[in-house]
Amino acid sequence: MSIRQIPLINYKKYSIKEMRRRSSAFLDEMKTRRSVRDFSSEPVDEKVILNCIRAAGTAPNGANMQPWQFVVVKDRDIKRRIRIAAEEEEIKFYTERAPDEWLEALAPLGTDPNKPFLEEAPCLIIVLGLSYQLSKNGKKIKHYYVQESVGIATGMLITALHHAGLVCLTHTPSPMGFLNKILGRPSNERPFLLLVVGYPKEGCTVPDIGKKSLEEIATII
Repeated sequence: MSIRQIPLINYKKYSIKEMRRRSSAFLDEMKTRRSVRDFSSEPVDEKVILNCIRAAGTAPNGANMQPWQFVVVKDRDIKRRIRIAAEEEEIKFYTERAPDEWLEALAPLGTDPNKPFLEEAPCLIIVLGLSYQLSKNGKKIKHYYVQESVGIATGMLITALHHAGLVCLTHTPSPMGFLNKILGRPSNERPFLLLVVGYPKEGCTVPDIGKKSLEEIATII
């Protein structure tokens, strides 16, 4: 059965001048975004977090299945359990799993298996991808383009958090199956990414790095 089509009523066309101004202003705002590893313990407003998740939920996705779930963790004990489990995987990564080339690439950033930010930050957002969902009668409904859909939604979530005035850090300990156990999530939900969210600690520093030029990342043909 096809989905009913409705008029597009919220689109607003701008002049080229206004489009350039808006795109330039957005670029300037996003150029200030940085990944942060030192977080203040100052609590974050829950309504702000939920609005950012709502924004992520508007992302385009395969067949409008919306194959994502966002779990917000503020409980200290749960954050502690997540840190312990994540650091166990990270130790194995740094000592056993990671190829030398990857460790060499990470070395200038000074990262290591210790992840205190998982406890120090006031909020963690666990992003999960749903391989399928169950209908009301218990039938499995397969989801398509899950990784791509959840990746787009995660990018929108990071952008929304930055726009709201928060900082965050993407963290992907591998494997992340421990999150299902700690959070009590079902087997059809696969952890995609762990997002550490809050305010930067006073005196926080970030690596002195830059981004590739436009010529390096874009081609017009």
